[in-house]
Amino acid sequence: MTENDLFHKLESNVRSYSNAFPAVFDVARGSEIWDSNGRRYLDFLAGCGSLNYGHNNPLFRRALIEYIERDGIAHSLDLHTSAKQRFLEIFNRRILQPRELDYVVQFPGPTGTNAVEAALKIARKISGRSNVISFTNGFHGATAGALAATGSRYMRSAAGMPLTGVTPMPYDGYLGGDQSTVDYLEKVIVDQSSGVDLPAAVIVEVVQGEGGINVASDGWLKQLRELCTAHNILMIVDDIQAGCGRTGTFFSFEKSSVTPDIVTLSKSLSGYGLPFAVTLMKRSLDVWQPGEHNGTFRGNNHAFVTAATAIENYWSTEEFSAQVETKGAHLGQRLQDLVRQYSPDVVESRGRGLMRGLAFESTANAAAVSADAFGRGLILERSGARDEVLKFLPPLTVSPSEMDEALDIVDASIGSVLGMSPLSKNIRPAVPEALVASV
Repeated sequence: MTENDLFHKLESNVRSYSNAFPAVFDVARGSEIWDSNGRRYLDFLAGCGSLNYGHNNPLFRRALIEYIERDGIAHSLDLHTSAKQRFLEIFNRRILQPRELDYVVQFPGPTGTNAVEAALKIARKISGRSNVISFTNGFHGATAGALAATGSRYMRSAAGMPLTGVTPMPYDGYLGGDQSTVDYLEKVIVDQSSGVDLPAAVIVEVVQGEGGINVASDGWLKQLRELCTAHNILMIVDDIQAGCGRTGTFFSFEKSSVTPDIVTLSKSLSGYGLPFAVTLMKRSLDVWQPGEHNGTFRGNNHAFVTAATAIENYWSTEEFSAQVETKGAHLGQRLQDLVRQYSPDVVESRGRGLMRGLAFESTANAAAVSADAFGRGLILERSGARDEVLKFLPPLTVSPSEMDEALDIVDASIGSVLGMSPLSKNIRPAVPEALVASV
């Protein structure tokens, strides 16, 4: 029985990423990952944004090994531990205080969807209202409450039950033109006959990851914030994929100068791919009674260790943020060059920072380019309502040479799929060399 036969026989059909990238991966470092045959790939999936600081970051690895070797607490429920103490102190000093955010930190279960569930529950508890406003193309998780706020019909259909308590509204730009969809939202909230109940909260992604790398404008976010304040509606920002520096600033909403009432974080919060999530809320909103939202694994001390190390080493100054901005600008420019080269088959470049997308007219072409790029040594997933958007989520620590290598591969793959000449002359063959010796 081959390795892939084993997975097909014993693992559930629910797996997805392995269908698109059929290899058995073995070793990873930084932006690179090697399969069990020694073949090297550039990883621009990066744990779907869970590895912002790269695979096996040596700073985090060293801190974690030292903690484990001294028999540091691994599991603690919500007991006080020295690891949690250090995380809270550093997170407050390096992240919250410089941004003048008076949030308390809730540790729900260790997944992003659990952080969203906690946010929705506290909003409903505070307001006494049940309805929540979500937005088209949003993705907030696969558990029932978070799934109700998720737009994907494919994902929703798996629930096997009615998904209630959430009203979808059009995201920024969804209706095209200059029409503000917040104006429409305000109309249905104010109109007593709209059929939309006054919501407890709105939940929004500043950059929609799974929805196709759609970016909300600063003006739209400010208008949404003003609407929420005027009608006593809580504003929840889901920063699970777009947070932890992905857009250039630690939180995706910083440049818009809005302050959400509640923020959810997960994915790259631990920095090392360890399960970890928090729900941040304004101090006045913390009306939980003890144990009202709990979970066995909300005390992942190994994640506290790596998260504190990540924040202390990367967010003590503005340097790392500036580097992400510079790399993001370069990525955006090169993607725009590809749009010009391959239009109208390649429709547009989208995104912010190192969270970017390349939208195709044809889903089939987007799929073919992703598959061809994988054959050339690049892992690049798709998103969007039709899976028509190539999604670029490189580690934020990616080097300029790795960035250009990946973009040359994309260029070659698009040219190959469309039967056109690529912009770059650096064309990698479809079967990369084995680089076992360099690992």
